[in-house]
Amino acid sequence: MSIEKADTNKLAGVAFDDALTHMNEPSDRSIDTLIADFEAAAYIDDDGIEYWTARDLQKLLGYSDYRNFLNIVNKAKEACTNSGNNIEHHFVDVTDMIEVGKGATREVDNIKLTRYASYLIAQNGDARKEQIAFAQTYFAIQTRKQEIQDDDIAQYTPLSEDQKRVLLRNEIKEHNKNLASAAKLAGVIEPMDFAIFQTFGYKGLYGGLDKAGIQRKKGLVSKQNILDHMGSTELAANLFRATQTEEKLRRDKVVGKHNANNVHYEVGQKVRQAIIDIGGTMPENLPQAEDVVKVGRRLQKAIKATQKLDKK
Repeated sequence: MSIEKADTNKLAGVAFDDALTHMNEPSDRSIDTLIADFEAAAYIDDDGIEYWTARDLQKLLGYSDYRNFLNIVNKAKEACTNSGNNIEHHFVDVTDMIEVGKGATREVDNIKLTRYASYLIAQNGDARKEQIAFAQTYFAIQTRKQEIQDDDIAQYTPLSEDQKRVLLRNEIKEHNKNLASAAKLAGVIEPMDFAIFQTFGYKGLYGGLDKAGIQRKKGLVSKQNILDHMGSTELAANLFRATQTEEKLRRDKVVGKHNANNVHYEVGQKVRQAIIDIGGTMPENLPQAEDVVKVGRRLQKAIKATQKLDKK
């Protein structure tokens, strides 16, 4: 089977070895560099389908032992089955030839993974790893369309803004639970303490604005949840803030409310700086979006209507 590196619509020229090096560097790099690491590891098969390999993804996600990594792959396969998808469509066993020295080669087992399979692997990985935390965000945005659309169409149809918003909002809900758990271990116990902790994260990302300030800036009233009125770009920035704050609190074993607040603020600032570095719009200047709850209901109605037509 002949394969070629995927570079048509990607950051061409980034070698895979360089990508692995990037993944082991500190977490203050720009978001587009992190994206380049994953895009550089992607392949395109003879049918034009994009995929990753298990052995490459193992290294990108920070696992040194391939056999241990296969335990995560098996959990991902189980999740794939439980979601109603066919494992064989997303996990394809292959055999690769590798060099073992002095021109000799030997066969090794490998697995071709779709974006959806890679997403499931990231979701079942060790969330304490920085690589896993980023991969969860990356693949959540780019792969879960298989859960919304027909598998064949999904490989060629990009997610709509509404779909991205619903997916990202759901991801933030889950990761905020993980963030709350990490903050609690650091000493953020009482509800008021956690509210203050969250405020520090918003201030770091939004140039000093707290929740009320963000609401005023976007023309929202106090009872409206700001996360429910964010577009996909703004949601992605907040998801990255949450995952990286959680990871840093756990990795650095942060102790004390004051220190936890500072970590959240600093991570928010770093995400803001990443947006500046790539020439993005500051999150406070992004317009408010339609309530994502209403958007989700509309998408569900559309899916049900499509399913009814397919049955006829």
